[in-house]
Amino acid sequence: MHLLVTGAAGFIGSQYARMLLAPGRMETAADVSHVTVLDKLTYAGRLDNLDVADPRLTFVQGDICDPEVVDRVMAQADQVVHFAAESHVDRSITGADDFVRTNVSGTQTLLDAALRHAVDRFVHVSTDEVYGSIETGSFTETDALGPNSPYAASKASSDLIALSYHRTHGLDVRVTRCCNNYGPRQFPEKVIPLFVTRLLDGGQVPLYGDGENVRDWLHVEDHCRGVDLTRIGGAAGEIYNISGGTELTNLQLTELLLKACGSSWDQVRHVEDRKGHDRRYSVDDSKARTELGYRPRRDFEAGLAETVGWYRDNRAWWEQLGRGATT
Repeated sequence: MHLLVTGAAGFIGSQYARMLLAPGRMETAADVSHVTVLDKLTYAGRLDNLDVADPRLTFVQGDICDPEVVDRVMAQADQVVHFAAESHVDRSITGADDFVRTNVSGTQTLLDAALRHAVDRFVHVSTDEVYGSIETGSFTETDALGPNSPYAASKASSDLIALSYHRTHGLDVRVTRCCNNYGPRQFPEKVIPLFVTRLLDGGQVPLYGDGENVRDWLHVEDHCRGVDLTRIGGAAGEIYNISGGTELTNLQLTELLLKACGSSWDQVRHVEDRKGHDRRYSVDDSKARTELGYRPRRDFEAGLAETVGWYRDNRAWWEQLGRGATT
């Protein structure tokens, strides 16, 4: 089976591609014989995140908004897993154009091509941010969407467009919505790699507002397993939340990162809160657990230590990259 994976030179997509092709890393991947990666190689996409020498992998540099390149790669595909997206909230606040173009129009371009070439199934990877903020409890897949940032709104729009292709055209579309990911090779604009790289350099880190915003943390490997469980065992037209089960305030996360990096609170700088900053994200993943057999495997404390160790041991990877703001 030939699988097209979009955005797989980025953090999550490249982890997914590596796990698909590494023996024993992804138990559900036995049906995958070849992977084609379509990636534009924007600032967050790195070709060295992939083993391009693997004969089972074909890399195509291209934009998911380009109908010609999308049609060419889709013609070879049996199934699609769609990771490609503009994903940084702060960037969406200062300029939403790229987010609407890539996340909405790009998804629609892929769906049109998938329909034209009668692709067997299309897994659309989304985010818990489409639900908005929740004070208590957790969102289920049937809850209304309430995105509060241009990024989240663009992802909510792409979710609805993808699901409409199932309901209107009968295309087998499956949607996943995950919580905050962490792990090696994450671009250092997101909070964990941003804090780690700055702390390892002895610099200061910015903490938004009062630091009481709550996020649920999911190791990237667990997310990738959840996505592939959805590809293999999910149902057409269905949505599956993927949770990590580790809720922390940003203050709690900062304390853990300071300890892991051998740093102190003197290196933390409180900054004005982000516009429209959601207070708490939380999703109920009982559907994925019951229907797909999903369970997060990675312990957060161990996974965070491993992640910090990776950035400590791979300075050459991140020192050449720019750094953004927190998420």
